[in-house]
Amino acid sequence: MKSKSVSLTRSLLLAAALSLLVGPALGASHCAWPAWENYKEHMVSDDGRVIDASSPQQVTTSEGQSYGMFFALVANDQDSFERLLSWTRNNLASGDLERRLPAWQWGLEKDDQWRVLDSNNASDADLWIAYSLLEAGRLWRRPDFLALGQHLLRRSAAQTLRNLPGLGLMLLPGDVGFDSSQGWRLNPSYLPPQLLARFALIAPIWAKVAENSQRLLIEGSPKGFAPDWLTWQAGQGFVANAKGAKGSYDAIRVYLWLGMLATDAPERTTLIDHFKPMLEATARLRYVPEQVDAQSGKDIGTGPVGFSAALLPLLASDPSTAAALAVQRERLQQSPPLADAYYNQSLLMFGQGWDEQRYRFDKDGRLQPNWTCLCTQ
Repeated sequence: MKSKSVSLTRSLLLAAALSLLVGPALGASHCAWPAWENYKEHMVSDDGRVIDASSPQQVTTSEGQSYGMFFALVANDQDSFERLLSWTRNNLASGDLERRLPAWQWGLEKDDQWRVLDSNNASDADLWIAYSLLEAGRLWRRPDFLALGQHLLRRSAAQTLRNLPGLGLMLLPGDVGFDSSQGWRLNPSYLPPQLLARFALIAPIWAKVAENSQRLLIEGSPKGFAPDWLTWQAGQGFVANAKGAKGSYDAIRVYLWLGMLATDAPERTTLIDHFKPMLEATARLRYVPEQVDAQSGKDIGTGPVGFSAALLPLLASDPSTAAALAVQRERLQQSPPLADAYYNQSLLMFGQGWDEQRYRFDKDGRLQPNWTCLCTQ
């Protein structure tokens, strides 16, 4: 009897030791994510390319690759993560992500050759790739991912951060084409506060960017509705973009990022309170508007189902919009996006994945996927 007790004790100790060695991935087999499997099946090629089928060029963007890497990390899918990373490196960065930011767009050219279609970088994709590498390195204990994420972050800072007069450090949407004699074109959705907080743990300059980004979000959205684009002009501040103050397919991500802020993130209350008019509009209309003028607050059209997914986290932040939250959840159940609708599916993965508690961010921007706690779902 005693020997059996000793044997059981040893087995339990061994299991505990193994759990420490294996770490967060131990619970991976218990938490399948059907939406990720669907995303892979319909939009990710076997070699790791996220395909936007809405274009005859069958384009792949650095944005798509960055989102795919993040979703693979949330799903604890290391094989897919590595395929996505490898394709990105080989096709968008000429085989070297340490020395090159990925090109924005790749696809079928008019001569029927597959190649880079636009070599300029997209800084939001650069940030999401760097973030996913840093968090994959931390969660999967991969020093190579950590090192590459840090390289990419440094490269992004060197090429796309600018010191704007009267504002300070700010991220431009790309290295080329966003500064002129008329000012600097900026995209509020390119600046997820969670990512900036995480980067600030590595380099203090990102804390400055985060501080200036909060100013951009508040001053650039005077009615509580985010624009797709803004222009910063020295001496005048934020002014409407040349094409107007429309907030639509880019701006929807602003509400998504803010809704996913940790409850104890220092900027959360200020930002969510500022954008409450979008919650009120959605509750009143019973749908997320497709377009809102950031200067007047006038809304036009019904947003696609991906917009409903994107607004779930922000709606969940306010008890007064519980009924509106239920309406948007029901819409997702009744009218899910087409399986190969790249952007709608991406918004679904972010918004509904968060709503299903598959991941969270802590106040410093670290990712908390539910497989780190043995998938309590």
